Amino acid sequence: MIYLNFTDLSEEAQNRILENSKKDVERQFGDSIRKYVKENYTCFETMIQEEALRNLYSYKYIFNP
Repeated sequence: MIYLNFTDLSEEAQNRILENSKKDVERQFGDSIRKYVKENYTCFETMIQEEALRNLYSYKYIFNP
């Protein structure tokens, strides 16, 4: 669950949420992503970025007035 102030949807706040999502993805799926990257010769950072964006949809957001 992510608590957001409705008036603070700045770029900084968005980047903070994305960085948290990247950490979550790397913690949960890092080993399998590394294996995929090694087998398919892709970029680890790109894969983490893409999965982090998808992961944002799984969060529950609560906006405080």
